[in-house]
Formats: sequence, structure tokens, C-alpha cells
Amino acid sequence: MKNRLIGAAALSLFAVTAHAQSSVTLYGLIDTGIVYTNNQGGHSAWQMQSSMLSNEVWGLRGSEDLGGGLHAIFRLESGFNIQNGRQTYAGTMFGRQAYVGLQSDQYGTLMLGRQYDAVVDMLGPIALANNGDGNNLAAHPFDNDNIDDSFYINNSVKYVSPTYKGLQAEAQYGFSNAAGDFSNNRAYSFGVSYANGPINLAAAYLQLNNGGLTAGGALTNNDFVSFPSARQRVMGVGGNYTFGPAVVGLLWTRSLFDNTQPGANSVILQPFDTLHFNNYEVNAHYALTPSISLAGAYTFTEGSVSSGTGSVNPKWHQVTLMADYSFSKRTDVYLEGVYQHAYGAAGSAFEGAYINGLAQSSTGNQVAATVGIRTRF
Repeated sequence: MKNRLIGAAALSLFAVTAHAQSSVTLYGLIDTGIVYTNNQGGHSAWQMQSSMLSNEVWGLRGSEDLGGGLHAIFRLESGFNIQNGRQTYAGTMFGRQAYVGLQSDQYGTLMLGRQYDAVVDMLGPIALANNGDGNNLAAHPFDNDNIDDSFYINNSVKYVSPTYKGLQAEAQYGFSNAAGDFSNNRAYSFGVSYANGPINLAAAYLQLNNGGLTAGGALTNNDFVSFPSARQRVMGVGGNYTFGPAVVGLLWTRSLFDNTQPGANSVILQPFDTLHFNNYEVNAHYALTPSISLAGAYTFTEGSVSSGTGSVNPKWHQVTLMADYSFSKRTDVYLEGVYQHAYGAAGSAFEGAYINGLAQSSTGNQVAATVGIRTRF
């Protein structure tokens, strides 16, 4: 009897230890509120909307300790709209992220599946549109640089190095998965970041070949791609500096599109020979109290458009201001206003202002204001 009790105690201890070495976490975020827009297609609008600031998600993430500083990891993440219960990416169960991999304390992390690219990973934390929980209304016009993670890379292998003296690097390759057509609808990206005390610097590059034009490959036509094209390139550098309760950031990105075609999620429904954007952003965050924070950004975007009907050089000025009050670490309420002024493209499809997440204005000006609530679990 005594031996049986000892054996049972040992088995119980082993079970507790095994459980402690692995974990699975259910998590999510819900964001909803009321949005006023002065002009969407020539009409003002009061709307209840989701994800005006943060993408609504639920997911599972897990880790298993394999010993020797090695861990098996996974993430399965789905996007949804609380207003109607629909999935963000139709026909997918985990449309935002879905990957499995190995994480080594010494050698870095290797992941396989549907994942963020290096522009999102490295430059996203610097931009107001993707800082922390994100700010979708503050994205650059059409989210042309994917800073606001409108799309993800399928069939991808990504390696993230361990941090060494503040430096960290990442590289990613998304396979086309097409027999005999290796380079068609593939993607690759790489980036580097440096953090030392109050300073954070980053640079990244992303290239897509025929991305968003087909149902398969690294980037499908089910993703939110504003300008599916034969070749898309995004590059950028940025940094921020923290002093006391304030953080100030600077960011530049350049997006180059060749031979675009209208897609299922395109705002501009016409093809272009070339389409270029330069985005210049300055932003700031200030923690007024532990519960109250203020944030703002100014972005200037200059474009260059060439098509069969001629060439134009549209430009956009955008100002975003936001105040946030946290009831707790999980729940907060916010008030935000965005103003955008577009010009330089009279008579073209780029004539109207376009704040991300809303319909295009019939004039060169658009104003939006939203008040909402977010909660995390």
C-alpha cells in the first residue's frame, strides 16, 4: 500500500511538472464604437463600426519546453467583426496568423505558416497605425506600405534571430507552391532592428511577385490588397525615442507597384502601369497619467501614377489625434479624430480623400471622428 501511495504521488508530481513545461493560451481583443464621417461618396455618415483602432481577433498560442533552451511554439489567430459575427477573411478559420515553429534561446526562432512580413514586424511598432494594439484609422493612404498589416504571407518560412547587443534580424520567404512556376506569386522580406535604452531603430524590405492576383500562392486575392500587381516592393526606415512619459517617432516608407490590376478589395478599380508612394510620418505618445494617454501623428504622402490615360502626382496630408482612458490593463475607451486633405490629382481616381477603413470622399477633404471601447482577454 505504501509503495502504491509513493507511486501515485510521483505520477502526480510528474503530471504537474509536465503541465508547467507547456502552455496553451486563449486570447483576444474586441474593439467597437461609433464613427462619424463628413463625406463618404458625397454623404455624411453615422455608423457603428468595428476595428477602427485595433483589429478584432481571437486566437490560441502555445509553447512546449523541449529542454536545452528549445521550445515548440504555435499560433492560430482569427479575425472577426463583432457587428455581424463574420470572419474578416472569408473562407478561412485562422485568416490572420497560423504557424508552428521552434524557438531556441541560443539560435533564434524558425516558424512556418501564414505570418506577418518584416515590414509589419520591424516598422509597425514605430508607426501610429500599428503601435501596440494598432490604430487602423491612422494608416497611410490605402495602407500602401502594409504597415497596418492589411495582408499576411502564406506558405512562409520565417527566421528571427536572437537579440545580440540590441540587434535583431529577421528574414522570410513565402512559397508560390505552384509546380513549374516557382517565382510566380512568391514573397520575401527581411529587416533589422536595434534597441538600446530609449532608442529604437528599424529598417525593412518586402517584395511580392504577382501577389493578390490569384487564389493561391504567397498572397491570395482573399487578402486586403489595395493594388494587386506584377511586382510590389516596400522599403522603409524609422525610429523612436523615449524620454520620461513621452515617445516620439519618425518613419519613412516607399511603396512601388508595377502593372497593377483591380482586386476584390481595391478602392481604385482601374489598372496602372506604375504606382509609387512615399510616406513621411512623425508621431508622438504621451502618458499623462497611468490611466490617460494622448497620441498624435502627421503623415505626408506623395504619389506618382502612370496609366494609359496619363500621369498624375497625388498628395495627401493627414493628421490624427487620439485620447485614451484605461479602466484596467484589459479595458479602455478612446476618442479619436482624423483629417485628410488630398490634392494634385484632379480628374483622376485619386482625387478624393480616403481615410483608411472608410469609403472614399467625393472631395479632397475628409474628416472622421470615433468614440469606442476595447477589451482584451
